[in-house]
Amino acid sequence: MQRPTLEVADIFLKHGAAWRDSQRGHLSLSQLKVMSAIEQCRTAALGGHVLRCDSCATELVSYNSCRNRHCPKCQSAAAKRWLDARQADLLPVEYYHVVFTLPAPIADLAYQNKVELYGLLFDVAAEVLRTIAADRKHLGARIGATLVLHTWGSALTHHPHVHGIVPGGGLAPDGKSWVACRSGFFLPVRVLSRLMRRRFIEELLRLHQAGRLRFFGELAALADGACFSQWLAPMRQCEWVVYAKRPFAGPQAVLAYLSRYTHRVAITSSRLVAMDERGVIFKWKDYRAKGSTRHKTMTLAPQEFMRRFLLHVLPSGFHRIRHYGLLANGNCKASLALARQLLEVVPAQAASPSSEEQADLPPNAVPPIFVCRHCGQAMTILQCLMRGQAIRAPPAL
Repeated sequence: MQRPTLEVADIFLKHGAAWRDSQRGHLSLSQLKVMSAIEQCRTAALGGHVLRCDSCATELVSYNSCRNRHCPKCQSAAAKRWLDARQADLLPVEYYHVVFTLPAPIADLAYQNKVELYGLLFDVAAEVLRTIAADRKHLGARIGATLVLHTWGSALTHHPHVHGIVPGGGLAPDGKSWVACRSGFFLPVRVLSRLMRRRFIEELLRLHQAGRLRFFGELAALADGACFSQWLAPMRQCEWVVYAKRPFAGPQAVLAYLSRYTHRVAITSSRLVAMDERGVIFKWKDYRAKGSTRHKTMTLAPQEFMRRFLLHVLPSGFHRIRHYGLLANGNCKASLALARQLLEVVPAQAASPSSEEQADLPPNAVPPIFVCRHCGQAMTILQCLMRGQAIRAPPAL
């Protein structure tokens, strides 16, 4: 794959050091680690390998990746590994895409309380889906869902929401049959939205009463209980954005969607247009516009671009992909086996063999780790480069 002309790392390398100095004391340790990882990713600072192609004798140096989950370079491989592991979990039913979004005022509060409110967004969205699906007026079944957190809008602004990938049906309460939803329709979004609003506000008040929320800057006054209740009042009346898209066109479309969304970062290098004296120019999508006018370009000062990018750094250890109901890690295997039995289908096989299976294969049957970009054949490691080790030039003739 050809390297993009401009990468996010180039912006951090050129402007990051000066901006870190100007923001000393205002950047968290997690944000500083992300900046460092992106700057060093696939450079000599992280070490690497000298490789030679077994077929055409091409030699190249492959530097190690940082594997930071916020790094645009590292997510395609991580997404593929995750998808290979999840492919066997797909059922031969319609899958639906549901999105739950926080109102802007609560999104501002969520930025100051990422662990508590991002986690609450996950749990309430999952509870709402399972509660409405269990209601006999709607579906009357126990369902499963995979939820993925995104915290950005197309212009890199803070816009927390979760994408839900949900099978179109579930197990009957007695576990003896599969209950399918109506073709092309999952659950009523207005009912989902109203229950989401009520349950999230209830849990938000409990967090405030327990003293688990922090308030800074313009939100500092909300530490007072009466002020917080008054601030919440408009949120009880406004519409909370919940919507469901049309069902996916088969299991492969689900996988294609997941590969784009599960390991996405705030912006990829493919969206960057240029970096010049005006600033950083990148492509974005204006969802309020229609047709071809929806796709636009935006120019930000490098400092503002880095600030917006770092808005979306997640707390250490926070899981941005979570599974609920039938797909929860604790009972996923048994639930899917029962669902396949009721649907009378044969379990799908994972796309990639496990490490134990690979050990039993003959050497030429195991896919190579490094592949030549010229001829597609396997490459052999000639030398391992330690972190920070400079590459020696060939001896002078």
